[in-house]
Amino acid sequence: MTTPWIGTPPRIGIRPVIDGRERGVRESLEEQVMAMAKNAAAFLSENLRYPDGTPVQCVVADSNIGGVAEAAACAAKFAREGVGVSLTVTPCWCYGSETMDMDPLMPKAVWGFNGTERPGAVYLAAVLAAHNQKGLPAFGIYGREVQDAGDATIPDDVREKLLRFAKAGLAVATMRGKSYLSIGGVSMGIAGSIVDQPFFEQYLGMRVECVDMSEVTRRIEEEIYDKDEYARALAWTKEHCKEGKDYNPKDRQKSAAAKAKDWETVVKMTLIIRDLMIGNPKLAGRGYGEEALGHNAIAGGFQGQRAWTDHFPNGDFPEAILTSSFDWNGIRMPYVVATENDSLNGVGMLFNYLLTNTAQIFADVRTFWSPEAVKRATGHTLEGAAAGGIIHLINSGAATLDGTGEQSRDGKPAMKPFWEITEDEAKKCLAATTWPTAMLEYFRGGGYSSCFLSRGGMPLTMMRLSLVKGLGPVIQIAEGHSVDLPPKVHEALNERTNPTWPTTWFAPNVTGSGPFRDVYTVMNNWSANHGAISYGHIGADLIALASLLRIPIAMHNVPEERIFRPSTWSLFGANEPQAADYRACANFGPLYG
Repeated sequence: MTTPWIGTPPRIGIRPVIDGRERGVRESLEEQVMAMAKNAAAFLSENLRYPDGTPVQCVVADSNIGGVAEAAACAAKFAREGVGVSLTVTPCWCYGSETMDMDPLMPKAVWGFNGTERPGAVYLAAVLAAHNQKGLPAFGIYGREVQDAGDATIPDDVREKLLRFAKAGLAVATMRGKSYLSIGGVSMGIAGSIVDQPFFEQYLGMRVECVDMSEVTRRIEEEIYDKDEYARALAWTKEHCKEGKDYNPKDRQKSAAAKAKDWETVVKMTLIIRDLMIGNPKLAGRGYGEEALGHNAIAGGFQGQRAWTDHFPNGDFPEAILTSSFDWNGIRMPYVVATENDSLNGVGMLFNYLLTNTAQIFADVRTFWSPEAVKRATGHTLEGAAAGGIIHLINSGAATLDGTGEQSRDGKPAMKPFWEITEDEAKKCLAATTWPTAMLEYFRGGGYSSCFLSRGGMPLTMMRLSLVKGLGPVIQIAEGHSVDLPPKVHEALNERTNPTWPTTWFAPNVTGSGPFRDVYTVMNNWSANHGAISYGHIGADLIALASLLRIPIAMHNVPEERIFRPSTWSLFGANEPQAADYRACANFGPLYG
């Protein structure tokens, strides 16, 4: 495994539990129980991958767990083996509080086999009651259909819940102990770039590392980067990154020499920001041992505006390239880098990334265009998914190039994990992107902004994490689709704002009620100026992850049948699921608090 962060990626621990009564009962169940555990381990390893593309590893207890001694032996093995997520499985009755996982920080689920021969469902209910009483929330997995005792298949509904829990649990375990790297401070008064260190520590188990932007200047001036890689990166950039239109007035445009110097600077910035995040062992060979270590950052942000951008080229190129799945080193893992150091949107990108292993779009939630307004401005009638209106997602050139939609799955536009992306798809993403000169009224120091138009038809999930005084963190989720507009309509609408930036036209799925009664109400209820946008409808996965971290969901449009939370959530008001979510999160408090 080659993830760039320090430490071994977390493993999933499988705990087979058994009726401890010997001389007849336990002996008859040993093989069945262990086979169920190994079957679950194989299923998870075959269907889940770490961010580097390798299969997720599972660790099965050395023996079935019939009581506290075997439970303790299992816990000791899990500690040695780097287990970060716990799944208990059984087809039979067991002793609930004697066999349960007691680690308060370990994401937990229990799968009780639905069969009539032995009361696995009875154990499931009993042990979940013990979890609830002891304040150790666990997901309960119980198949809808009765299975025969010898049936080793995993029903579809159980498979879905196993994957949903495991993805969320692995995300929690992966974040723990990593860093958010804040390069600079607060950008233009944006609240999300007021980096709240207690939030990261108490809710995510992460630390915040702070580096002044002068460190980037120092490394540029003192040439603290891999010079061989820089030469290769600059040549690749000149070949693959097409310079776009210069929209600045003729008398303010930079000279060709000044623009070439800007290209050199932004490529150096890209190398330096990456090195600050994860280190670069090649620097040690040049006498920069401290710089070679990096900050073990699983996510980061660059302040940019305005302390940097009033004097230096902007950070759009570094942010866009780092958050993409390819560069001069080929196709690779994307990084999570937040524009304007909006750490809360950076966390949203991180959540999405860890659940999907795909690059993330960072965007302003800029404008709601109603059907009437589009008709008035362009004469065009919105249709299909866009019929109820669209939201213009656009940012200062820092969105991942994967967001072009030039990758494909089953013949449709997509954003994929890097190991599924072909060289041809990476080239198409680059070809679909131009790099106009930065608008000097925004960025006095110049630079280049990525400019592309996302292809329509991609299922997308937009989310936002916000902090509220007295309440804490809350999350908003909007599932929907990217949509296509006729070229002249897109041009007419896009030219009304900054045309040098990348655009995604987004139509959230409306439900006809609450904050999703129409597209305007979604926009009107969005809690901040930014959103983190992921490929796929992953709202249910986000809800599962949020419950593990004790972060309530303020609004979402995820169908109720897809939602999966720890069993105790229903005891806080099953008839009021959203209110119950708030009450449960408040009751248990932050995971690491």
